[in-house]
Formats: sequence, C-alpha cells, structure tokens
Amino acid sequence: MVHVIEEAERCLQCKKPLCRTGCPINTDIPEMIKKLKENKVKEAGCMLFENNPLSVICSLVCDHQKQCEGHCVLSRKGEGIHISSIENYISEACLDQMEIDMEKSNGKMVAVIGAGPAGITIAIEMKKRGYDVTIFDARDKIGGVLQYGIPEFRLPKSLLARYRKKLDKMGINIRPNTTIGGALVIDDLLRDGYKAIFIGTGVWRPKKLSIPGETLGNVHFAIDFLANPDAYTLGKNIAIIGVGNTAMDVARTIMRSGEHKVTLFARRNTSEAATEEIEYTKLEGAEFSWCMRPIRIEKDGPVFKRTILDENGAIIKEEEEEIKFYADNTIIAISQGPKSKLVDTTEGLKPSANGLLLTDENGETTRAGIFAAGDVVLGARTVVEAVSYAKKVAQSMDEYIKSLEL
Repeated sequence: MVHVIEEAERCLQCKKPLCRTGCPINTDIPEMIKKLKENKVKEAGCMLFENNPLSVICSLVCDHQKQCEGHCVLSRKGEGIHISSIENYISEACLDQMEIDMEKSNGKMVAVIGAGPAGITIAIEMKKRGYDVTIFDARDKIGGVLQYGIPEFRLPKSLLARYRKKLDKMGINIRPNTTIGGALVIDDLLRDGYKAIFIGTGVWRPKKLSIPGETLGNVHFAIDFLANPDAYTLGKNIAIIGVGNTAMDVARTIMRSGEHKVTLFARRNTSEAATEEIEYTKLEGAEFSWCMRPIRIEKDGPVFKRTILDENGAIIKEEEEEIKFYADNTIIAISQGPKSKLVDTTEGLKPSANGLLLTDENGETTRAGIFAAGDVVLGARTVVEAVSYAKKVAQSMDEYIKSLEL
C-alpha cells in the first residue's frame, strides 16, 4: 500500500504521457494514478476494466519495460514509475466487487471458441452489448495460455478462478471439455442459431526442430510441459533449446522443483524474452549457451554446431566441429503454431501459409460471420495485444450481426 502511494506521488502527470503511448491498449495511466490519489479506487478500477477486461492479469504478465514503464519520462535519468504495481493494486482490489453495465438481452446468440485472453475479452464485450454468449473450450478450466502456459509463480491460478466467477455472474455460459472440430463442428453452431462465431483457440501445436532425435522418450516440448509439469520425471541435467519467454518459464519452473542444472541454448546471441525474465532466470541459477545450432538429439543429450554471426547478428556460417551437451532430458522451446481441427472441419475457413487463420482488418475470416483474433491469427504474441485486437473484433461482430437485420 505505501509502495503504491509513493509511486503514485512520483507521477508528473505529463501533458503528453509517453507511458500511455507505450501501452498497446492505450491505458489512461495518468488518470488512473490521479483517481488513486483522490481515493477513487473503485472508479479507477472500473475505468481500467472498461478499457482492458484483463487489466489485473496484464499488470502481472506484460513486459512493462518494453511498454508503459519503459516509456515513463522518469526512466530516462533514473527509475520509471512502477505502473504495473499501481495497476495491479487497483484492478485486484476491484475485480470482484465492480458491477459491469450490460445492455438488456437482445436474444441473439454468439459463440466463442476458446477461453483464452482473446476469447474472454470477446465474451465480456459481446455480453455487455446484450448478446447471449456461450464459450466453448477444450479444457476444463478457463484461461487458455494463462492457465496452461504461464507458471503459478508468475500468474496465480486463483485469479483465473475469480474470472470464472465473474463470467458466471455476468450470465456467460461456459462449456468446458468441449472441442469444436471434434464431435461438434462450426456448422452445428450455425444450425443452432448462433449469429456470429469467434475463434480464439490460440497456438497449441509445438514447433519442432525437424532434426533426428525429437521422438526420444526423454525429449519434450515446452508448451506440453508447462500445461502440467508434475506429469514429467526429469533428471538432474536439463537442456532447453530456445531462449524466448516460454523457455524462461520452463527453466524457472524446473529449477523451483528440485536440484537441477538447467542450460538454455540459442542459435544467435540475443533473446526476445523480457529482460526481466532473463535476469530472473539467471538469478535462479540457469546458464545460457549462445550461438549454438542443434543438429540432432541423442539419448544422452543434444549435439550442436557453433554458429558465426555477422555484425547484424545474422548467421553467416557455422564451425565444423560438433559439440555434445550431456543432458538427462531435452526440452524444445521454439514457439508454437495453431492446430488444424477447425480448418479441417469447416468449409470456407482458410489458413495462411504458416497455418494461422486468415482474417481481414476487422477480424472476419474467409467465411462470413466467423471471426478470429489472438494468437491463432497473429501467432504467439502478448496478452495485452490479444485483448486490444479482440476489442476491435467485438465491434466488428456487433456491426455484422446488426447488418443481418438490414
């Protein structure tokens, strides 16, 4: 509490707030801080939720140094304001008690496939507009990547349980353990009167290295591991191929589960992971090995060749010598792609060359009335980007349904 107040007092209330410019969803950060200082916490919380229904989650998982906090003018000569702490305090305090304004039911049904960040956002936005919303999700709990791809120490799962209660209270129907593209297909939804369908199924198919050894019993994919780490029996020495945010989550999860030596390998000498996450991963004991390209995986560990980079960081060649790293388990963490069930079972729904769903600028797919957003359209991105895009798509869905009446 004192920390948050002290941080709020440091805000300069800039006329042109760069913090807001740096936020992908354009959160009115100065106004949030102003309301906090005026003891209008509930007003601030409602404002945040209206702008970003996943505000409290974004306050925990966003890369704030690349966004709001990194753009704070105070960060130029010192430490920027801890905007995330202020947003978290306000949003967390208000999540359960705030009332959400909803229009009277118009009797029209909307289906949301996938209960990840984009799906939850769409469901809330469409319910506010008066639609009867049903969420279909293949798993038993809501959250998608928030539930099954981000470790507990970064995002408490109790927070997602509170969101589930929020959705229930709003009157949003949720069908867990229901895969669309299995027993039920999109045409079944259209037959039953859903006026528009939203697809937010995320990217759950691991990308493979396409090298020998990926089918060995001690080789695993990162996204599968994070879904249920307790299902895996790991040895002492672990090799992680990849250095993105997912790789950092895997490394930190493993190191917190016992005495393990964890080494992360990268083809180049840089990482796209958040600087803070890299620092925490190093702090907790993981080691990094740069400029190493995997060429095969053997029973006792992966084999690499060292890459040589030019001044721009591009790989120009590699050394001939093979380098063996002895590991009890190897985990592949080089991103994910979408599964193809919906495309395979829905006539007129087309993917792009990389398997993501094709949409126009309004989020409408190649089949009228079916919309999409989030990672299944953009590839693996941040939570706040998924929310921001989903809000625009909700507006497009509303306009589409109203156009049917005309």
